[in-house]
Amino acid sequence: MRKRTVIFRKVEDMLDFVKKVENYPYDMDMKSGRFTVDAKSLFGLLNLGLERKIELKVYDENCDALFEDIAPYLAA
Repeated sequence: MRKRTVIFRKVEDMLDFVKKVENYPYDMDMKSGRFTVDAKSLFGLLNLGLERKIELKVYDENCDALFEDIAPYLAA
């Protein structure tokens, strides 16, 4: 499993993120506070909110291409 922190600035960012992660076969969850949602679920992400640090968990070790694809949303 690998983890990264993601931040969305606007709803369009969430939509783009979901479109990108749907193309990968990995199971992924996103967690903010006590809430955990499927990273491929737009409705789930909307519940986590904007302008917050959200933890992305990818249940695979070989996911470098995914991280490159979602780089605009990764927190520094």
